[in-house]
Amino acid sequence: MSEPVGEDASYEKERVFSLVHELTTAEQRESALLELSKKREAVPDLAPILWHSFGTISALLQEIVHIYPLLSPPALTAHASNRVCNALALLQCVASHPETRTLFLNAHIPLFLYPFLNTVSKTKPFEYLRLTSLGVIGALVKQMDDSDVINFLLSTEIIPLCLRIMETGSELSKTEDVQQITHCSFSIWFGSHMFLISHRG
Repeated sequence: MSEPVGEDASYEKERVFSLVHELTTAEQRESALLELSKKREAVPDLAPILWHSFGTISALLQEIVHIYPLLSPPALTAHASNRVCNALALLQCVASHPETRTLFLNAHIPLFLYPFLNTVSKTKPFEYLRLTSLGVIGALVKQMDDSDVINFLLSTEIIPLCLRIMETGSELSKTEDVQQITHCSFSIWFGSHMFLISHRG
C-alpha cells in the first residue's frame, strides 16, 4: 500500500494523533483501538507516538488488567478478547520498535501478559488471547542480539509458559499457529544459552 503524500499525509498524521488521544477516553477507546491496530503497519512512527503520548500506555494496560477477572473462572467472550487483542497489537508495535523496545522492557510491561499465557481454556477467545500475547513476546524475540531482551526473558517464566501452551493448546494452536509458538519458545531458549556461552570468561 502506497504511503499518503501532501495534504493526504498531513490529514492521516492528524488522524493518528486524534485516535491516540481517543485511547485515553473510555467512551472512544474501543473504536480507537480497532482503527489504530489496523494502521500500525502503515504508520512507521506509531510506537514512539503511543509511548510518548500522555496516558496512552496506561490506557492500554487498563484494557489488559480489566479482563483479569474473566480469566478464572474462564468467562472471556469473543468481544472482550477481540478488544484486548487490539490493545495487545499496539503493544506489539511498541515492543518491536528500536526506539521504544528498551523503554517497554524497563517498564516490565511483558509481565502484564503472563496471566494470559497462563490460561488453559481451549475456547477460541482464550486461544486468540494467548496467541496475540505471544506475538508481543515474539516481537522481542526477533531482537536476540539485544542483551536487555535476553536478560529480561531469562529472569521470567516465559519459556515454561510457552511449553505449556504447546502441550495444552487446542487444535487451533496446534494447526495454524504451532510454528509461531515453537519458534517463540525455542528462539528464547537457544538465543539465551548462546548469549551466555559467548559471554563466559
